[in-house]
Amino acid sequence: MNLTADTWIALFLIVMYFALLLGIGVWAAKRIKNSEDYILAGRSLGFWIFVLLLITSICSGVTLIGGSGMGFTYGWPSIWDQIFVPLSAVFCIIFFGSKLNLIGKKQGIVTLEDYFSLRYENNRELRTLSAVIGILVSLVYLVGQYTAISIVLVWLFGMEHWQALLIAAAIITTYTVLGGLYAVSWTGMVQGLILIFGMLIFAPMIVMYAGGLEHINTVLAAIDPNVVMPAFPERYAAYAYITPEIIFSFGVLLVVGLACAPHVVSNVLAVKDIRFFRWAPLIAFAVYLTISMLVRFSGMGVRTRLKRERLFCRTSPMPPTTRLSTASVRLPEGCLPWGCLQ
Repeated sequence: MNLTADTWIALFLIVMYFALLLGIGVWAAKRIKNSEDYILAGRSLGFWIFVLLLITSICSGVTLIGGSGMGFTYGWPSIWDQIFVPLSAVFCIIFFGSKLNLIGKKQGIVTLEDYFSLRYENNRELRTLSAVIGILVSLVYLVGQYTAISIVLVWLFGMEHWQALLIAAAIITTYTVLGGLYAVSWTGMVQGLILIFGMLIFAPMIVMYAGGLEHINTVLAAIDPNVVMPAFPERYAAYAYITPEIIFSFGVLLVVGLACAPHVVSNVLAVKDIRFFRWAPLIAFAVYLTISMLVRFSGMGVRTRLKRERLFCRTSPMPPTTRLSTASVRLPEGCLPWGCLQ
């Protein structure tokens, strides 16, 4: 593997980033005195830590890499899931989050399995069933996260996917096992701030480099007029699957399903003050929606540049055909929607 100066800089930054995450895990481990500290950070999450944890629980590598790819491939019809995702956090807090928080403090509940066991007076079968379902849901969710990490490491350093997955899994597992939710909440704060400020800085640059949002819409409309519409009227091509029927059904499934995910529900149990629920969902929704729209605009901007002229990108070990979502889009060698602009 031949490392250029740019690659050495990227390697240094990633090593420092991973070292910071591990350092947070070691620091968090010293704060743990009992199981409640480990699982729920001692029910001590402050307002902004909770807001950022709420954002990073639903905003992840899939949002950044998959979101830009969907913007690249599907255009404006792809924005709906980025509205439904933050709505899931609002749904969680409004319909059962605040109640779970109160019951948890009163009854000493630290997991969703504890609540089911208490509510239905079944301490074995129901607890086991809910735990198995929670594990399966978490595994499905984590597939996308580890895939996103491996894509970045493979693209930067030319390593094998399995090597990238092992590195990512080792780092994340280490700081999580060491520090529990203390570590997860504080690393989430770091990751959330990087994501927020990174997109606020670089997404407008990509959009401007592509000629502005109006020009992007003009170019995309020339490719397919429906790409700049809220939805595709019907499925007339492989990429035109985001129809009104799909939007409605997917919206219901995503809002309700993600709201019940274990990693989302555990956050509401860890909040220090129930009054945080008044404004945290609104702020989290606004921040997530802003970031996700910038991600989509970035993907659209890169497609516009690819349409106008051939981009000369860095050499990449990844194949020229990169699966962005449900459709394959052929890019110049080494290009990804989030990494080929110069």
